[in-house]
Amino acid sequence: MEGDKPFVEVVAALIWDEDKFLICQRPANKASGLLWEFVGGKVELSETKAQALKRECQEELAITVEPREVFTEVTHEYPDITVHLTLFNCTISNGQPQLLEHNDMKWITSAEISNYEFCPADEEILEIIKTIKRSN
Repeated sequence: MEGDKPFVEVVAALIWDEDKFLICQRPANKASGLLWEFVGGKVELSETKAQALKRECQEELAITVEPREVFTEVTHEYPDITVHLTLFNCTISNGQPQLLEHNDMKWITSAEISNYEFCPADEEILEIIKTIKRSN
């Protein structure tokens, strides 16, 4: 039933470098530890989704991103929380990704997705990414 568990607004960045995109491995001590995800996090009450994404990327990877259009949105129900995830196409305007919070990070092609175990909320998104052919 709706309302029994917290509903959280989350944003994430889909950052491409030619035919590869950036994924990050969650720290072992956090929920869904060591699963892979897109960089991002919770939207605070006082900020827009774009502002939240810029802040999270700065905090987690020491990069400045420029959120562009929304790639997709999904709502995923975990046992204890419902997450509404908005994934933005982003470009890095400043900095090189650094591991400030994550256990690891990788640039992968869509063909390599199945080699990694992702957070459940990301799986629907990854199915979409597998169908795209990057050409730029």
